[in-house]
Amino acid sequence: MPSRSFEDVVVWQRAHAWVLKVYQFSGAFPKHELFALASQLRRAAVSISANFAEGFKKRTTADKLRFYNYSQGSLEECRYYLILARDLQYGASDSLLHELEEISRMLTAYARTLSSTPR
Repeated sequence: MPSRSFEDVVVWQRAHAWVLKVYQFSGAFPKHELFALASQLRRAAVSISANFAEGFKKRTTADKLRFYNYSQGSLEECRYYLILARDLQYGASDSLLHELEEISRMLTAYARTLSSTPR
């Protein structure tokens, strides 16, 4: 049975749960990073699931795929911010990076399935 809402899609659920973890992680950053790295990481993280949600209701496959591609772009942006946070010694980001890789694979598979489904 097809999903009725973006909230029914496992990749969105995982991405949303991951955003909550990013908020916790970035909350421990130094105060001078509140409006810098912490803010950028949070916005990019939210953008993963927000773009997925927006794409979910688009009418054409091409439009849907465009928004899922935006999600992947935000995902890669987060990957860099987590590497930067690790290198600046703001916290251990390995588990977040591992989860991000899983979400990336899921998103890629979801988009691939959509693009190969006859309409």
